[in-house]
Amino acid sequence: MATQLRDYRIVAGSLDQFVDEWLTQIAPIRRETGFTIERAWTVDSESRFVWIVSYPGDWGAFDAADRTYYASPARAAIDPDPARLIESQATARLTEIDI
Repeated sequence: MATQLRDYRIVAGSLDQFVDEWLTQIAPIRRETGFTIERAWTVDSESRFVWIVSYPGDWGAFDAADRTYYASPARAAIDPDPARLIESQATARLTEIDI
C-alpha cells in the first residue's frame, strides 16, 4: 500500500473553514476514487492541517489514482476550491516499519 503524509499550512484564521470544506468536499471525493484517509489532525497553534492518505498497490497506482482524482468532474466542480486556503504544503511518501 502506498501511503503519503500531507502537511498544509493554512492561511491564518482559516483553519476551521478549511477543515469544514475538506471534510465535506475533499474527503468524500478522495474516498470515491479509491483512497483511504488514514487519519487527519490539526495543529491549531501553527494553523496546520496534517493528514495521511493511502492507496492500494504501489506508487504508480497511487499516482494514477491521484491524477484521476484531480481530473474528476466532482473535483473540478468544487467552488470555491479549499486549496485557496493553503498557504504552503509538503508531502512525503511513507515507508512502514515493523514495530
